[in-house]
Amino acid sequence: MSTDVQPVPASRRPRELSLVARLSLLAILPATLIAVLLAVLLNHNHRREIEHVASATAEAVAGNLAAAAAIAMTNDDRAALAQIAEPLADNEDLVRVQFLSRDGEILAEATGPAAQSQPRFVEVASPVTAATPDAASPGQVRVQFGLGRIDDIRRRQTQATALLLAACLAAAGVAGWRAARRVSAPVLELADAVDRLGRGARGVSVPITRGGEIGHLQHGFNAASVALTEAWDELEARIVAATDELARKNAKLEAASHARARFLAAASHDLRQPLYALTLFSSALKAGETDPARLTRASHIQECVTTLDGLFSELLDLSRLESGTMQPSPSDFPLDPLLEEVNRTFRMIAEKRELRLVLRKTDAWVHTDRTMLARIVNNLVSNALRYTERGGVLVGARAAGAGHVRVEVWDTGPGIAAEHQARVFEEFFQVETERPDREHREHGMGLGLATAHRLAHLLGSELELRSRLRLGSVFSVTVSRAHAEARARAGDVPTEAPLDASGLRVLVIDDEPAILEGMRVLMHSWDCDMRAAEDAEQALAAVRDWGPPDIVLSDLKLARGRTGLDALRRLEAHYGVAEGASPPFARLLITGETKGERLQEANAARIPVLHKPVPPERLREAMIAAILTLGGARAA
Repeated sequence: MSTDVQPVPASRRPRELSLVARLSLLAILPATLIAVLLAVLLNHNHRREIEHVASATAEAVAGNLAAAAAIAMTNDDRAALAQIAEPLADNEDLVRVQFLSRDGEILAEATGPAAQSQPRFVEVASPVTAATPDAASPGQVRVQFGLGRIDDIRRRQTQATALLLAACLAAAGVAGWRAARRVSAPVLELADAVDRLGRGARGVSVPITRGGEIGHLQHGFNAASVALTEAWDELEARIVAATDELARKNAKLEAASHARARFLAAASHDLRQPLYALTLFSSALKAGETDPARLTRASHIQECVTTLDGLFSELLDLSRLESGTMQPSPSDFPLDPLLEEVNRTFRMIAEKRELRLVLRKTDAWVHTDRTMLARIVNNLVSNALRYTERGGVLVGARAAGAGHVRVEVWDTGPGIAAEHQARVFEEFFQVETERPDREHREHGMGLGLATAHRLAHLLGSELELRSRLRLGSVFSVTVSRAHAEARARAGDVPTEAPLDASGLRVLVIDDEPAILEGMRVLMHSWDCDMRAAEDAEQALAAVRDWGPPDIVLSDLKLARGRTGLDALRRLEAHYGVAEGASPPFARLLITGETKGERLQEANAARIPVLHKPVPPERLREAMIAAILTLGGARAA
């Protein structure tokens, strides 16, 4: 059970009194209490004394009347008693006088003017002394003495006491408020100084106005303010120094990042040239070969070239991502053919490692960049197969809310610990695992997941990971679902032509003789008619006595600072192609270039670009697609 105490919001806190008000109340309340108690006590004592005086007066009057009426009451002379009582009727304080016999009979009575106006009175009875010592008392005299004038006197006294008390309290309040102001002034000044310190003011100090505790507090605050200002100055100096150092290190890191990008751009182009030639020659080795031993050697060579190609492709993708030249081109397409391509690519690898590769069929259509999504799925499947020892890999797609599809890659590998899951998408990071056959497994460079993560970010998605140790991992990427009309347009798409390149007239422009020779061997195996050129002049010389080719394959970067785009423009000018019109030949650019401006220029020319090394099958597909696209443009 949680026992955390939540703070009360400021709007709900009770409003607190100021320090001056508290000190004023502290001075006034005791004085008020004492004054009220004294006033009540004095009024009470005065009232008792007045009532005692009234009672004594009534007793005196009753005693005098009893002495005067002794003979008349002994003789039962009622007329004499009436004469004795008659003068009393003019007494303002007298309420009633009664002469009572021994049996309680009223012998005579007189009522004073206060009988109606004074409801409060004091009643006193005095016995009448007999005329002879041995005789019994003939009766008593009862006197009721009014308290009206006494109440008036007490009321006026109470009012005067209240006025005097109010005046005294007002004087005490003023005096207490002044004293509170005088006492709280240094404390409030200290509080204001603390607030200014809290807002970042420097050199804050308070004057030393008092001795004792207040003076000690003022001295301490001034010393603390000086120490705090010095600490702030020192901290700011350290922050400035640390910021400068961080800026220098960031500049070095940025320079190193740019240097790495430039190195990748240069090295990728220079290293891909011989790798591309090796790809072409390794593919040509199997053309027409029937000897099983030689076919096996050629297959091993192709496997090595494919592995090297994968490593270079990952480096190239990272370089293109960093340079900003790789931008998505979304389109609507069915997801199932893409998964079938993944199946064809990795089926033999999975069987060689005795793993199952299962791809669930799906009828989902998605709207995204097909090439980027294919690369993401390929990287995820390759990574899963690399680290899975037994079991297999499952690839499938499922709905992810309204308008989205999630592509998932499941594996039964060793899993990834929670502390490593955030780092697996970093470049060159690999999780160390204990595997007995580790030395027999191929390892990547730790770029596959990093590339997939960046590609997913370009697609407006995130690469997600769920994993448990010794149970496996699930990588997934979510993309947008295609619009409903995409399926309706599917029937209008022309069927794919067979990948037959025989008879094509191909012009290849490249400044590497090894690549030209490899292309000549590959095109001969496809029964294509090929001409080779190292620059635009040789290309023009080749077509003068040959005629327009069906397709021109040109390297983007040629010798002496020239480009394949320049060569294509000169060929178009040779055939009199107007600006914006379709040339009489299809065009393909093949490059190992990663510089942003070069690739952006190629994209702006709307010419398909392939990145070296290009697998022969991919090259043949691109050639036929370019020719079909040119034929469609001419028909339109």
